[in-house]
Amino acid sequence: MNKLIFVFLFIIIGCSKVENPSKVFSKTNPIKETIIDSLNHPWSIAFMSEDEVLVSEKDGNLLRVHLTTKKKNIIKGFPRDLTDSIRIVWHGDNSGIFEVLLDPDFKTNNHIYLSYAAKQQGKGSAAKVVRAELKNDSLINIKTLIEAGPFIREYHHYGGGMTFGSDGKLYVTMGERLFKEIDEPEMPIAQDLTDKRGKIYRINPDGSIPEDNPDYGKDAVPGIYGVGIRAAQGITVDPNSNTIWFSEHGTKQGDEINILKAGANYGWPIITTGGYRSKAYVPPTIEGAIYSDPIWYWQHTVAPTGLSFYTGDEFPEWKNDLLVPGLSRGNLWRFRIKNDTIQSAEELFINDRVRSRKVKQSPEGKLYMLTDEDNGKIVRIKNEIL
Repeated sequence: MNKLIFVFLFIIIGCSKVENPSKVFSKTNPIKETIIDSLNHPWSIAFMSEDEVLVSEKDGNLLRVHLTTKKKNIIKGFPRDLTDSIRIVWHGDNSGIFEVLLDPDFKTNNHIYLSYAAKQQGKGSAAKVVRAELKNDSLINIKTLIEAGPFIREYHHYGGGMTFGSDGKLYVTMGERLFKEIDEPEMPIAQDLTDKRGKIYRINPDGSIPEDNPDYGKDAVPGIYGVGIRAAQGITVDPNSNTIWFSEHGTKQGDEINILKAGANYGWPIITTGGYRSKAYVPPTIEGAIYSDPIWYWQHTVAPTGLSFYTGDEFPEWKNDLLVPGLSRGNLWRFRIKNDTIQSAEELFINDRVRSRKVKQSPEGKLYMLTDEDNGKIVRIKNEIL
């Protein structure tokens, strides 16, 4: 009987087409390798080439870093209204430098885009997005594209995630800036179309507003593409479907992954998959409002950040999967996507946790992750095949 089974299996395997036998028996075994350290809470990374990157330090500077020589150069000329971080005094300060993003035509125009917390004397801070030209490790011709005021003395939930869509438009997340729901006005910030906070924007690279943006009415803030946002940071494009995905921080649980759609309302703070910090808070009812459900939400706090789709070859089993790092539990998640729905989820590095701010793929397909630490690191995620 055993002989028959063996012959049967041999026939099946023998008749199968195997283009690369080594891949059939390979096993994915991700490991971490520190490439660069001594970074001051790195937030974002942009690849100018396979070896040279721009790195934004949340509590430091904008840097040009060479991944092979380890050399770091401070980019000069950063806008002078950058906030002075008070993290050393109060750990809850979320201000600083956020996203750094290259223009799709960076090689010809040298344009980069930066989001950061800007200060205004005597008033507080607000999230801001600028475009600048990078020349000889200096920023010149700086232009403000979005200033999501008002300036307030809250240091939370700025947002600041940015990506270019396949349409060539710049998409930007802006948080609502509040820590407690009890401080919401009668019309919540993220639902108020006249308030710049708690929204996702779609603008042209020069800051002008695309004519095909959703029409929210004459009193709405120009450039709004989606509303009902609490504290979205990560935003990325699926290179296969061109769908835009973004991560969202909840309060008590309520962390989400969403798909961006024109004119969508993501519900905050009227609805949430988690709870409220303020037990006494009762959200108002907004007549006629239709809310978009998240594609995924966690039952525990993850604080998802700079997500990215993997298209490299080093991890064949991960091809086209969505990778999502997290702050709260210090992990990395892998999601299998099909037809814009999540089919499965895997939590990686469960025995090697570290606060993770961004995961990014290099031009040649190598996978990197930024750790959110005082001694922040650029970590290469490698496949150690067993």
